Amino acid sequence: VVESYIKRLKDMEDLALSYNGVVKTYAIQAGRELRVVVGSEKISDAEAEKISFDIAKRIQGLRVPIMRIR
Repeated sequence: VVESYIKRLKDMEDLALSYNGVVKTYAIQAGRELRVVVGSEKISDAEAEKISFDIAKRIQGLRVPIMRIR
């Protein structure tokens, strides 16, 4: 269970890192939130907005298991 959780977080971070201009990613709050840092010298605000929208759509399209804690 823990391995699948870690893999899910890694997959989300890797997906975001696949975009040009993305410098660093942080999956936080048990994978419910993904922070993406872009290089401001390479990416405009409009491009960053488009990248964030694209990343969100791709993550929503992933079939990720939901981890239940009892």
